[in-house]
Amino acid sequence: MAVLPASLQRSPCLLPRRPTTGLNAGLTPATRTAATAQQLHATSASAAACRRRSLTCSAASASPTAVPQRPLHPGFSALSKRSIRMSSNAAAAASGPSAAAAAAGAPGAGAGAGVRDTIQLTDQEREIFDTLLAAVRQAGSSTTLRCAGGWVRDKLLGRGSDDIDIALDDCLGKDFAELVNDWLKSQGREARHAAVIHSNPDQSKHLETARMKVGEVWLDLVNLRSETYAADSRIPTMTFGTPQQDALRRDFTINALFYNISAGGVVEDLTGRGLQDLRDGLIRTPLPPMETFLDDPLRVLRAVRFGTRFGFQLHPDILEAAASEQP
Repeated sequence: MAVLPASLQRSPCLLPRRPTTGLNAGLTPATRTAATAQQLHATSASAAACRRRSLTCSAASASPTAVPQRPLHPGFSALSKRSIRMSSNAAAAASGPSAAAAAAGAPGAGAGAGVRDTIQLTDQEREIFDTLLAAVRQAGSSTTLRCAGGWVRDKLLGRGSDDIDIALDDCLGKDFAELVNDWLKSQGREARHAAVIHSNPDQSKHLETARMKVGEVWLDLVNLRSETYAADSRIPTMTFGTPQQDALRRDFTINALFYNISAGGVVEDLTGRGLQDLRDGLIRTPLPPMETFLDDPLRVLRAVRFGTRFGFQLHPDILEAAASEQP
């Protein structure tokens, strides 16, 4: 089980309503047989509990620093190389020379195609976000709301998406869901039960998520996070993280973009490379690939899947890490 610091025993966005069990994220080494090296260190701290109507939960400011790593297990590396080779061959067969050139190191086949500078909301999305903001105002909360991950990427590519993940800077997902339900009830609208999806490392699910329906759309609600690893342990201490810390622990830069709802719809590229990689058609990890893959080895295969789906090139560092057979 993850070590839960005392500062996370109460979710700031609900104080002083009731205590909460915190992240309760269980990370076991059983599913990490492909990668047994130590992960990155990150020092962070969460502020002490504060009053519900005067919320100031400051996240950690330190950036993660790398520790010496060992490459992925040779068996997994072999699988990764085969997957990358098959993906490249399939793309080349389907798209001809341009895809083959992308696989060889030229810009991705989908590079720069229709990438937008801003995100245009549908009426349904605008209504959902207005509901969330109204819930924050009614609660007197200072919680900043951001969309994260694939929804941001797809909207910038001009694609529709109903896969909305809401990232919360000072609040657990299940507690924020209660704030939303409080507002819905105050408006005479139906409150919706929020399902809590507990962490499940066996399914590459490392963080507890609350899931609730607003209007006709399901939302995933989760706090921004950072992890601290002791030098002799792979069991992390989970803390609230800064937006940048959260972005850096995501799989790829194109999936680490935020849409800041509270700031009026600003697109935030906190890795400094996500928007350009999206325009260039490039799959790249926010941190050195070995660190990112040791956090979840299945990300190697996700890189192949995203490259094939969007016609994007895999960054050479990803290919090198996936092909490594050093013990």
